[in-house]
Amino acid sequence: METVKLGSSDVSVVPLGIGTWAWGDQLFWSYGRDYSQTELQGAFQAALDAGINFFDTAEIYGLGESENLLGQFMRQADRPVQIATKFMPLPWRFSSQSVTDALTASLKRLEQSTIALYQIHQPFDFFIGQKNLMNVLADEVQQGRIQAVGVSNYSATQMRQAHQYLADRGIPLAVNQMHYSLLDRQIETNGVLDAARELNITILAYSPLSQGLLTGKYTAENDKKPSGARVLNPRFSKSGLEKLAPVLQKLQEIGARYDKTPAQVSLNWLIAQGNVIPIPGAKNEQQARQNAGALGWMMTPDEVEQLREVARSV
Repeated sequence: METVKLGSSDVSVVPLGIGTWAWGDQLFWSYGRDYSQTELQGAFQAALDAGINFFDTAEIYGLGESENLLGQFMRQADRPVQIATKFMPLPWRFSSQSVTDALTASLKRLEQSTIALYQIHQPFDFFIGQKNLMNVLADEVQQGRIQAVGVSNYSATQMRQAHQYLADRGIPLAVNQMHYSLLDRQIETNGVLDAARELNITILAYSPLSQGLLTGKYTAENDKKPSGARVLNPRFSKSGLEKLAPVLQKLQEIGARYDKTPAQVSLNWLIAQGNVIPIPGAKNEQQARQNAGALGWMMTPDEVEQLREVARSV
């Protein structure tokens, strides 16, 4: 499978990854009730079989359980796997040593000595400060425990600052992981996407299927309710789903031309933006295989614009 570089770094990954927020998360995603470790291992293997070997996690996903599960699954994998994880700058983490210690703990759970990408989960710095955060990550790149540096949820200004601090150390800022989907396009208007393109920083798009809204699984007609805390999202209400109907209709219309599902069309739309790698979740084999179907084809520019236009009012 073709690969793309993470920004100006030396790390190349497949152009679509798997997000593992739901792996081990009981509160939001109902892990242990709606799905199990067995199903997640099936998703992991199905992704690898489809050529997708890039997985994004974080120390806070399932309070470390997501990393633990990935570590167990990788132990049994028969091919290389690339991992991205994240450091959460909590207020009681007030020194650079806390970053080093958190990375050590993540590597232990993942059962790895090095990972492809390490990201700052939120643009908080509290007592550490952004410059110290970036300097300790630069140190870790030089020591070989991480191969590329990223941030997550950073504004355009914050991203530029982090980019400059790293540039002073001769290291590129590789990614900014942001909420981005056909229904959530704030980064197109708040300067983040433009700055990322200017600085050659890749956008990792989390929740690229809007937590399932763009899969076609939820409609006003079937009145199916999502699991966990998603049920509180007004977009999953009957009125919210009625408003979404024209978008799903357009996704189905375009998908019919390529024999693709609404989810696959939605992910392909993100890839078509350029410099964007979607990282959809997958809780079972079927979802992992469906995600992979977003690769290997490309909709036309006119179809890209049709989807952009129909989603404007949602």
